[in-house]
Amino acid sequence: MTGQDVKCCAIIPSHNHWMALDSVVTPLRAAGLTIFIIDDGSAEPARGALAARHNPAGDIVVHRLAVNQGKGGAVLSGMELAEAAGFTHALQVDADGQHDLGRLNDMLALARQHPQALVTGVPVYDNTIPLSRAIGRWITHFWVWVETLSLQIRDSMCGYRVYPLAAVRRLRDDGETLGRRMDFDTEIMVRLFWRGTPVAQLPVRVTYPPGNISNFNVLRDNLSISAMHTRLVFTMLWRLPQVLAHRPISLHAESIHWARLSERGLYWGLCFCSLLYRLLGHRLSHAAIAPIVLFFYLTGSEQRRTSREFLARAFAARGEARQPGFWDGYRHFFSFAGRALDSLAAWSGSLSPDRMDGDGADSLRQAMSDPRGAVIVVSHVGNIEVSRALIDPAIRRRLLVLVHTHHAANYNRVLRDINPETALNTFQVTDLDAATAVLLKERVDRGDWIVIAGDRVPVSGARVSVVPFMGAPAPFPQGPYILAAVMDCPLYTLFCRRENGRFRLAGRRLAERVTLPRGQRKEALDRYVGEFARALEEQALLDPYQWYNFFDFWAIEKGTGTP
Repeated sequence: MTGQDVKCCAIIPSHNHWMALDSVVTPLRAAGLTIFIIDDGSAEPARGALAARHNPAGDIVVHRLAVNQGKGGAVLSGMELAEAAGFTHALQVDADGQHDLGRLNDMLALARQHPQALVTGVPVYDNTIPLSRAIGRWITHFWVWVETLSLQIRDSMCGYRVYPLAAVRRLRDDGETLGRRMDFDTEIMVRLFWRGTPVAQLPVRVTYPPGNISNFNVLRDNLSISAMHTRLVFTMLWRLPQVLAHRPISLHAESIHWARLSERGLYWGLCFCSLLYRLLGHRLSHAAIAPIVLFFYLTGSEQRRTSREFLARAFAARGEARQPGFWDGYRHFFSFAGRALDSLAAWSGSLSPDRMDGDGADSLRQAMSDPRGAVIVVSHVGNIEVSRALIDPAIRRRLLVLVHTHHAANYNRVLRDINPETALNTFQVTDLDAATAVLLKERVDRGDWIVIAGDRVPVSGARVSVVPFMGAPAPFPQGPYILAAVMDCPLYTLFCRRENGRFRLAGRRLAERVTLPRGQRKEALDRYVGEFARALEEQALLDPYQWYNFFDFWAIEKGTGTP
């Protein structure tokens, strides 16, 4: 089957959920999907509200099950209807509005790219997820890794997925046991995986809407999930040769922009790491998080891949004739975790300002005497957050930091809890537009310094220069240099790396004034971007493990990177 052969519909199982249904149906219809709403024995008023949406002429079919069958039973009924209507694939989505339908087109595109695969969402939860539910999910993750003898499946419980219907039909025709209630999502994924169905995964935001009615029965469903895992473990052992023989290949989604990467770590988990630091100090807290880092390293296949690709380039650029191995990747992940702990320590006052030095610190002090504002280009090499926490408060007050933190909301919330000053003089920005430029011009005219990252392309993917970086062309944003030209102010670079237990600032003035001559604007921008890229490469090669862009930095076609 090719992507052109994919004919997809949507299946919405519903038991007493109807109030958020319009917000689910509207984007599905906008995407051209026929919708099968399965009323799984709902009571009034949900029964009547669901029946009222039956509109076959408008490609909305409501099918009622007189007796509640459970989520799995409802979805399987919908699949039978879908296959009978000639569909090859079915998108499963919940009726309560908790799934991010903003990723709908990405999910459908992934299904067309991998028509034989089960395409599934990997949830990125906000703070509305109940703690008990979060713990239960991690327990299931562990058992799924045991049952599949693989770490490929990052989340088996998300009900937002696209099924290849032929693979499901073969599963049912062979009499495979499938859970009918909350055990359905996990069991069908594991059994399809055993048979060689690859799994393509996509990060999706999931929230628990206010007033949401949960159909999860704590006693019944926990017992059925426990029984399912017992059944799957023993079945796996019985069929071990077959399971090993049909292990599917690992699939990677197409390059995804860095701003859409999932934040791997719940708020309470990050708070726990912060508490460890305060109680145990630097050395012991780092030792304590080692197994946690190992867990994220083993389960973060995409981050592992991009880490390995970067380290291979860095080693080659340093003249090291070797390829990165398992422990190089783990060291890279562990360095990233250490960066987070250092930031927590710096903002909590546990790090002394005298642990920061270097010529960059001298440049900042010299610039203090200049009443003019400036643009400072920073990066995700090292830990610029520590420098902001440790610099002189008078300097900090002159900084206006442009941030895009929606992909790291939990981490930034923990920092704010530790020290509210982390949120001061920050400006949330997705892309630079005319209104933003006017506001920033006012700040620069007052003598403030605009701090902006120069190593991540805009969310829109526009205004990008492709310049050499570690031996290959890579996309860099033009925004910092256009901004400096509009502001008519000096342009600086600034880096902060951990070195022998200290934090070393490095930076210099990149231009007294950025000029973009008419007719040579692109060439001028490429020169400024190229100078920053060379400075970034120099800093990254001093310690490659302090490179914290865990995405495909060299993805050029769409100006994007990956999770």
